Formats: sequence, structure tokens, C-alpha cells
Amino acid sequence: MAHEHADLHDPETDPLATYVLEPDDVRSLLARVVAGPSAATSTSHTPFTGAPIAAVPLTTPDDLPEAARRARSAQRTWAARPLRERTAVLGRVHDLLLERQSDVLDLVQIETGKARAHAWEEVGDVANVARHYAVRARRYLAPRREAGVLPLVSSARVLRHPVGVVAVVAPWNYPLTLGLGDVLPAVAAGNAVLLRADPRTALTLLWCHELLEDAGLPADVVQVVVGGPDVGMGLLEHVDHASFTGSTASGRVFAARAGELGVPVVLELGGKNPMYVAEDVDVDVAAEGAVRACFGSAGQLCLSVERIYVHEAVRRDFTDAFVRRVRQLRVAPGLDYRSDMGSLASAAQLATVVEHVEDAVGLGATVLTGAEQRTDLGPWFYAPTVLTDVPEHARLAREETFGPVVALYPVASDDEAVAAMNDTEHGLFASVWTADTRRGARLAARVQAGAVVVNEGYAGAYGAVAAPLGGTKASGYGARHGREGLWATTSLQTVVVHRGAHGGRLPRTGHVYGLGHHVWPQVLTRWLELRRALRIP
Repeated sequence: MAHEHADLHDPETDPLATYVLEPDDVRSLLARVVAGPSAATSTSHTPFTGAPIAAVPLTTPDDLPEAARRARSAQRTWAARPLRERTAVLGRVHDLLLERQSDVLDLVQIETGKARAHAWEEVGDVANVARHYAVRARRYLAPRREAGVLPLVSSARVLRHPVGVVAVVAPWNYPLTLGLGDVLPAVAAGNAVLLRADPRTALTLLWCHELLEDAGLPADVVQVVVGGPDVGMGLLEHVDHASFTGSTASGRVFAARAGELGVPVVLELGGKNPMYVAEDVDVDVAAEGAVRACFGSAGQLCLSVERIYVHEAVRRDFTDAFVRRVRQLRVAPGLDYRSDMGSLASAAQLATVVEHVEDAVGLGATVLTGAEQRTDLGPWFYAPTVLTDVPEHARLAREETFGPVVALYPVASDDEAVAAMNDTEHGLFASVWTADTRRGARLAARVQAGAVVVNEGYAGAYGAVAAPLGGTKASGYGARHGREGLWATTSLQTVVVHRGAHGGRLPRTGHVYGLGHHVWPQVLTRWLELRRALRIP
């Protein structure tokens, strides 16, 4: 898409006066926003140059009741379709996404400023999610049979129904992965979705909306609303379940309101993710993996590593290997695969990174590389940064930076490493590197994080889509991916059937109660004792 337009770096073009995308080319996408004809607009800007992208219509809370009404009407018809038809749509999403990836890669890069390789990670992830649920949804949603209180006489079936209308509140940093990726299991289960897009990355999600319809999803099953916290919070009044990805502070406010309204939620919130490098590693392998773990999307990923604990025995060698690789990273704008890292997404995000680094350095931290803005590349670029000697009371040591900055800390043992990794209010992700994978698995089980990967970074966690991915402590609760991600958008129903009540050879349960209050408790007591003795569950 964007390749058809002016070069992002054309010196003859004033980047602050010329739209990156031709307004006529995005008009059909913008028409998909749930908003009134006289809606206010928000102009988004590309992090690469600061140039305007589009004037995006904004949804208001007053637009939500009608959107919810249409969603409920569409959901009833959608849920009535056979599951094979719903999963077939996911299969077509997989195929179309891979076929059309060039267009959406352009949009993701233009809106977020990330390198193309990191934008492709979003494409690969969502295609993987679509394939997984297209294949596994039937198994995940299948009724489950359980025994009743009396064998042969009673039995139970556990059913899963779609909750109805689901809100997905998607953040700006990974619009494809955390927008469309969360929509797919919800619609596979038979729900309708109101998808809230951040104005900064709305075009990516509107492109996804078009993709869903091209894949065969009926109108109004998914609708895109665009706005800030007022719209995200407003959705809670009209939905039966919500998925929220964002900061811990915002997530707590969202969860509090959901609690007042009785709406169940899944939250993925902030992290201060650690990595441990044991003394038995190949330092070059670990250093290469650390670069991937720390600097994907310029560190603007909830699973990015911001703390690395290095065993003293390999501290010097690992530090040298790691810093050398960080200095070699190619930081640049561009809609191609030539750069290793792109820009921060906004002036506000850049300000946070600068504040954290300057605070740490002012308190005695040592800069091993980076710690400088790259205004020669664009307005919000920041050099990949490695620090050491960061004091415990520095903001960088405790708060999520959400940028291309990592701090190194020496440790003398596995126990010290685990204690340091757990010394945080967050518990989203962690990485452990060791040549002994059994040792790594044992250490991983001791780390207080929703996901821990041995000998890989965040890609290992996201790639395992059959396994749930969520946070602990202040990093949220619930999970996406796997059966748990699908089950979150369903409600449970247990149907118990008692046989023999109207004749036949089976005894009626009423016969037991007919023995009288002084007898039936004794009979059932003996029955429970017998079940215990026979180990009947």
C-alpha cells in the first residue's frame, strides 16, 4: 500500500505538511469506524518522520448503544451457524493475511514506527493463532461428560456457550497481534466483538476489519470503535466480557469498573521482565538471544526483557558479546527489511525513556552503549541502550520503561538470580539461559511469571499458541491463547440428567428420599464411604 505513495524520506517533501497516505486511499477504511457523520477526528502521525497519516473519526460513548444492538443481533445469527463454518472463516483469515501481508506490514510500520521484521512478527503471530483455532476450536468447545451422583441413574454434560458480545480493547504497540489476535478466538466461539482501536493505530485494525469480511465474516459480528479511555471504559456497559491490554495503572481502573458492572475481564498489563544468564552458557548464543529479547519493536512490547542477571563467572564475556551486538544494530526508518530496530511510537514514550535513563545515570549508573536520542533519524528515535551499576532506587530498576533500554546485574548463584528476578510487583514474562535444559526448567518453575522461556526470548512464549499466556501479580490475570483464551469468551452450563424417574428398570432417586429423613442420610453416608474406598472420583 504505502509503496505507491511518496518516499517517506523524500527531501523535497515537507514531512509535517504532506500526508504519508493519500486521503482517497484510506477513505474506505475510515468509513468502517463506528462514528456519527459529524464525528470529531484525530490526526495520527508516523513515528518515522512526524508526518500526518490520516484524520481518523472518533467514536463517542453515545455511539456505543447502537453498535452493541447491532452486535447482539448479528451474534445470534452467527452463533447459530455450525462451528465448521465459523472455523472456516479463521482458515481463510490465515490465508488472506499471508497473501496480503505486504499491505498490512506497511500500515503497521507507518503507524507504529517499528522495523519491518518486528511488524512481520505480528503477521506471523496472528496467522498462527488463526490456524490454531481453526483446527482446535472443535476440541476446545466439545461437550464434556461427567458422572452424576449415582452411576447409571444420573450423568452430567458440561456445555460451553458464547457469552454474547465481547469487548477487545487493543493497545497501540501491537495492533495486529493484540487486536485481531484476540478477536479470532472470540468469534470462533460464536461471539460478536466490539474492537476498540487506539487512534494512533486505527488504520491497521480497520484493514483487519476489511480482511475479516473478505474471509466471510458477516457484517456487524465485528465492529471497530476508535477512541481513548472513555470509549474503552464505555464498552463495559454494553458487553458480556472484555479483554484489555495496557498499563497496570490503566488496567486497574478498567478492572474496577468491570467489577462494578459484573463484567468478567482478561487483563494483560505491564511487566519488568527479567532474564538470567547462567555460567554454563555459550555467551555468543545467549548474547544474540538477549538482543532479540530486549530490542524487538524498540522495547515497546509487554514481554520485552528490561533486566538481565548474569552469573559472575561469565559476566565479562557475556557483557562484551552483548554490547558488541547492540552497537551493531541498524537503527533506521524505512518500509523494508534493512533495519534491525525502528522508532519509539510517540513523543510521550520517548520522554519516559529519556527520564528513566537520565535518572539512572544521575544516580550512578554506567552507560555501556546508547543513551542518546537519534534525531538524525527521526523525531522519536532512541539508540539501543545498555546500562550497568543501576541503583535499586532508580526508576529504571523498578518501573517499566517500555523502550530500547536494558540494565545488567551480576549474580553469584541460581538462588540469587531467582530472588532478584522475583523482586518486583510484576510477573508477566521471564527468560532463562543455560546449557542444561533440565536445570533451566527447574529454575523457570521458581520464577514468579505467567510465562518463562528457557533459551529463547518472547517469541518462544508467543509462538506456543496452544499454551495460555498471561500475567501474575500486577501484570494481570486470565490468559490469551490455547483453550483458556477461547474458554474466557464462553459461559459454562452443566446439564444433569436423572434416568428412571418415569418408569423403567432403573431405581428413581426419589426412592432414596422416600425412606424418610432418619434413613436417607445414613444410606448416602454409606454410599459416600463406598465411593471413597473404591476411589471413585
